Amino acid sequence: MTTSRTSDSTTSPSPLPDEEVAVALVLRLAGEVGPGKTIGPMDAALALMPKDEWQRALPVVRRVAVRLALEGRLMIYRKGKPVDPADFRGVYRIGLPRDE
Repeated sequence: MTTSRTSDSTTSPSPLPDEEVAVALVLRLAGEVGPGKTIGPMDAALALMPKDEWQRALPVVRRVAVRLALEGRLMIYRKGKPVDPADFRGVYRIGLPRDE
């Protein structure tokens, strides 16, 4: 006789955050640090997901950051300089537009 195994110890992953929730959170975090300062995508991901699953939220944070940057609501920075939100790679930071 074959029995099916069901285990209460295995938990399914949390659902990915809604993009509109992520938009509000990224804008709030960027606003809290203020112009001229930035947040890392990890900061937003940690605020969106449980600590053991935050990496899964990184693609959502990136999509939201790109969208908000294209709308002019925030900037994406690499090495302290603004980058084209439609064409950047690697490590990046998110912040409000600087008054320059």
